Amino acid sequence: MTDAHRASGTMVVATRIPHWGPRFLYLFTGVRLIQDPSKRPPRVNRQIRISPVRVIAADGSQLGIMEVDVALAQAAEQGLDLVEVAAAARPPVVRIMDFGKFKFEQAKQARLAKKKQHVIHLKEVKYRPGIDDHDFETKTRHARRFLEEGNKVKVTLMFRGRQIAHPELGKQVVDRVSVELADIAKIESPSMMEGKSMTMILAPK
Repeated sequence: MTDAHRASGTMVVATRIPHWGPRFLYLFTGVRLIQDPSKRPPRVNRQIRISPVRVIAADGSQLGIMEVDVALAQAAEQGLDLVEVAAAARPPVVRIMDFGKFKFEQAKQARLAKKKQHVIHLKEVKYRPGIDDHDFETKTRHARRFLEEGNKVKVTLMFRGRQIAHPELGKQVVDRVSVELADIAKIESPSMMEGKSMTMILAPK
């Protein structure tokens, strides 16, 4: 412990944080846990052999330091488990909990978080100067669908031959696209020339 830690009254405890996350390691006031690179699962019930241990109740209250057999008996009386949550602390810190239920809830939350994740893709929609209304509407519907799905859209205006001498014609089409999609999209990157193409990036609002 450094002088700064002594002065602040903060105890620094090195611990192994299980692979299923550090959430339930917020144990008791004044103890700050430092993650160990290793990710060994916690010891449960009779796997805990060091005694005495500091015990945290199921409701998070402090039960103090006691022999591990006494802590195991208290957990058993409640139909719960004794889980080692800070193995490197002295004495080790354990908590009374329903370990099976805890693991189930953690796995459920992980599945929900994964389900909610959305990978944003950059979809490209290509136009040409002088595009007719039917093709314009079809391509713009595709762009709208991409945006509604949460993706970004790269609007590419491709010039052919002498069309490159009249970039303003392409700019008119690009601006028309941004106006048509203004209700659901914002311009992330304004129109610019890239070789023989003009591009613009739209993002969902």
